[in-house]
Amino acid sequence: MNINELITLWNHANCKVIDVRRITIKAGESLLSYKIPSSLFLMSIRGYATAELDRQIHRLQRVTVLHAGKGAILSIITGSEDLEYYCVYYKAALIPPVPPELARLPGQDHSWNYSYHVTPDNPVLLHRILSELYKDWRKQRPLMHLRARTSLYHFVYELLDQMQAHAIKPATQDLAAQVAAIIHEHYEEPISLEFLAESVNYSIPHLSSYFKTRTGLSPIDYLIKVRMDKAGSLLLETDATLKEIAVAVGYQDPNYLGRLFKKYKGVAPIRYREVHAGRRQPEDRPVITIESSIVPPEAFNYTNIIDNHYQLESIEEGDLFMPKLSRPALASLWLLSFVLILSACGTNSAAEQPQTKVVETVNGEVEVPIHPKRIVAGEYLGSLIAVGITPIGTSDHHIKNPYFQEYLKDVANIGEGNGNVEKILALEPDLIIMDDMYPELNEQMAKIAPTVVIPYASLKTVHEEVTYFGDLLGQQTEAQAWLADYDSRTASAKEKVLQAVPADSTFSVIESSDNSLMAVGTSFGKGGQPIYNGFGFKPPADIAAELADPGWASFSAEVLPKYAGDYIILTSDTATLDELKADPIWGLLPAVKNNHVFLWTTDRSGYWDPIAILSQTEELAAWLVSL
Repeated sequence: MNINELITLWNHANCKVIDVRRITIKAGESLLSYKIPSSLFLMSIRGYATAELDRQIHRLQRVTVLHAGKGAILSIITGSEDLEYYCVYYKAALIPPVPPELARLPGQDHSWNYSYHVTPDNPVLLHRILSELYKDWRKQRPLMHLRARTSLYHFVYELLDQMQAHAIKPATQDLAAQVAAIIHEHYEEPISLEFLAESVNYSIPHLSSYFKTRTGLSPIDYLIKVRMDKAGSLLLETDATLKEIAVAVGYQDPNYLGRLFKKYKGVAPIRYREVHAGRRQPEDRPVITIESSIVPPEAFNYTNIIDNHYQLESIEEGDLFMPKLSRPALASLWLLSFVLILSACGTNSAAEQPQTKVVETVNGEVEVPIHPKRIVAGEYLGSLIAVGITPIGTSDHHIKNPYFQEYLKDVANIGEGNGNVEKILALEPDLIIMDDMYPELNEQMAKIAPTVVIPYASLKTVHEEVTYFGDLLGQQTEAQAWLADYDSRTASAKEKVLQAVPADSTFSVIESSDNSLMAVGTSFGKGGQPIYNGFGFKPPADIAAELADPGWASFSAEVLPKYAGDYIILTSDTATLDELKADPIWGLLPAVKNNHVFLWTTDRSGYWDPIAILSQTEELAAWLVSL
């Protein structure tokens, strides 16, 4: 059964929840030959194990979803860790009449027995739904059981949506994007660092470090920004009181909201509403006001629809009559007509050249300038620089990026996160480039200028990312030249390194933060890309699987020798090599004894855009060659 058939099946399903359980199998224990009594969704939420379902082997790690039918035989064998998982037992039947596409399926009466295995791209959302479903079910009240039934449909919808998206374009959602998704969905609820860390099965120090490197904000600052943006929208789009808005965005005290709002927006909430009252517009008719010292401010509409069809909407009866023109206006009209006639008599070669093109984005088709002149880049600044583009504005965390400093003269700071609406509006961009971390902001950006949203981590390699932006911005030649230089310099660095360091040496890329340790692979910065992709070195064999999937491993100092290679690339804002040598655990490592430890701080190791990766590759190569 394919994904489309599953969707059709669930569109005609009548379901009843039978039981919901949260189960822990201790390390070293097993569940053997369990005959499942009804249709079942099983979702692991913590730990590692091997499952056998009807003779098919599945690996359960972090968040994995299994579906099984009544009578299926399930065995689960744990290793060195406990396994925690949810089980949702349910009964389902098709609502007649059965649609032809399902009636034609062989054995359609047994469709609920179909087994499948899913590693979701957005596991946090599924975890949240099942957690609430489990809580509702335990309350043993009819109304709560009704909500549990609704939650099951919600779970199935989100699961099928991710399965369908994965079938179209497989991708693993970035850690920071997962955290952002939790915040955007639950910003009105109490959210703590502990809750976020538990939701993504990550330690608090490393989650905070990674998220801030990725977004320029700590998770809590990001939450506050989201809440302030939501409050700003409610102030402009509704007449809700400050108390009502405070509750809607997660605060019980309107005075506290008022103080925060003024800190982040620069004005008190009521003043914000007064100042921006004129900007209230229907969503499909955005209005931008541009002030001039020569003419009075007047509004004009921006649209990326060629026929401008919406400009004919909402016409009042009086609009059908031509307004009477004053003499100055009439003279201006005659002058404009004369200019147009002269223009028509001249060459029209410029008009024959297309000025825009349509690109496909996650938000649909967007019409963009072929050669934009005023680009605002909330994200992906490194790739813009690589293809020879300097934007007029970029985000605060890019301004602080040490690898960009020589390129940022006269580039405006548009604010924290992906920027501030007012600052971006004032720059009058003709193209805006964003990622998907701030969906509400992106909706507002589309009303200012054509906005291209590229989901974070959807462009997997330096070559893929730079090539994409070369095509988008009409800079294909520049992109090819930069990539050729990148390949040449990377190959030269690798050649020098392999002359100095044996090719079979093992390397560990580790971050130390607040007495917590984490080893990373190729997708989390810290030097992983140059070491593993650029130079071709391998991590210690015992941790290779973890660093491949999920790509990182948190561990305690007691097991540090397992994670330590012959060489260590260590990110720490406090440690020194002398301190490591004096430490009872670090000091025993061969890498430390042999001075094979490269130390750098998060403000240099935390970036992994194309410009940063190239600089880091050469920096690490120079260190290795000097040993």
